[in-house]
Amino acid sequence: MAEKTIDVTALGELLIDFTENGTSAQGNPILEVNPGGAPCNVLAMLQKLGKQTAFIGKVGDDMFGRQLTEAVSSVGVDTRALLVDKEVHTTLAFVHTYPDGDRDFSFYRNPGADMMLTKEDVDEDLIRSSRIFHFGTLSSTHKGVKEATRYAIDVAKEAGDLISFDPNLRPPLWSSLDDAKKEIEYGLGKCDILKISDNEVEFLFGTTDYDLGAKLLKEKYNIPLILITLGPDGSRAYYKDMRVEVAPFLQDNTIETTGAGDTFCASSLNYVLEHGLDHLTEENLKELLTFANAAASLITTKKGALKVMPEKEEVLAFIASRS
Repeated sequence: MAEKTIDVTALGELLIDFTENGTSAQGNPILEVNPGGAPCNVLAMLQKLGKQTAFIGKVGDDMFGRQLTEAVSSVGVDTRALLVDKEVHTTLAFVHTYPDGDRDFSFYRNPGADMMLTKEDVDEDLIRSSRIFHFGTLSSTHKGVKEATRYAIDVAKEAGDLISFDPNLRPPLWSSLDDAKKEIEYGLGKCDILKISDNEVEFLFGTTDYDLGAKLLKEKYNIPLILITLGPDGSRAYYKDMRVEVAPFLQDNTIETTGAGDTFCASSLNYVLEHGLDHLTEENLKELLTFANAAASLITTKKGALKVMPEKEEVLAFIASRS
C-alpha cells in the first residue's frame, strides 16, 4: 500500500465565480472575478489548518483557467493533477447575493472544462497516497466526468482512503433532478464522512425533520459520521448512537454565504485527520462542530472563499470571544 503523504485529495469542479461587489456610477452591478468551486475551497481551508492537499480537475486554456491555476497553487494545494483542456473554456458562475447572504447561481457550463475530465485523466498514485478522498456531485452531471469520478472513488476505496462526500446540490446544472438524486444516492453509498445541508436532506426525503433524515441515512447507507448543516440554526453530528447539536455563530457583518459549507466541511475533515474516525466521543463531536461553525461564520464576512480562508488562530480567537 502506498505511503500516505497527502492528507486530502479532492476531485471536482474548479470555476470562476462572478460575485456582485457594488454598483457602477451608472447603477449597474459590478462583478468581481473570484476563484470558486467547492472541492478547492475545502482544500484551501485544510491548507490553512496545516494539512497537505491535492486537487484533480480540469480548467480551460484561457485567462480564467490560468487565474484559477495560480490561485489554487498560491494557497498551497498540489496542482500536479490539475489539467488544461485546449478546446473547452473554463466554467463560469454568476452569483446573485440576496440581502440575507443567500445566493442564486447562473452557470455557463455547456460544456465547461471541468466536465471534460476523463477516467484516463485521474491520477491514481495521488489518490493512493492520500488519507482522505473528497468529492461532490457536480463532477457527475455528465457521462465522461461521472465515469472519472466513480473510477477515482474505486481507486480510493481500494487504497484504504476514507471517503468524504458533500452532495453540493446545484439544480440548474442537472438535466433532471431525478439524475441528481441518483448521483447523491451513489455518493451516499460510498462515503465514510457525509457533510449534507438541511435543504439536501429535504430534497432526498421530503422532510424538515433532520433527525429522521439522519436516521434514514444511517439505516440505508451505514455512514459512520453524518454532519448536517442548518444554516442560521447551527449544525448537528450523528455518530454511532450519538446526536450532538451546536448553535451557530451569528453575526451582523455577514456579506454572503459563499464557501461557508466548504469551510465547515474542511474543518470537519481536519478534525477527523487529527482524531481518527473510530473512537469519537460526544465531547469530540461538540468540539468538531464548534470549530466548524465558527470557521464557517468567519468566511461569511468575506467576499469569495478560496483565497480568504481564516487562520486556525483566528477561528480559535473568535470562539473565545463568544464564550
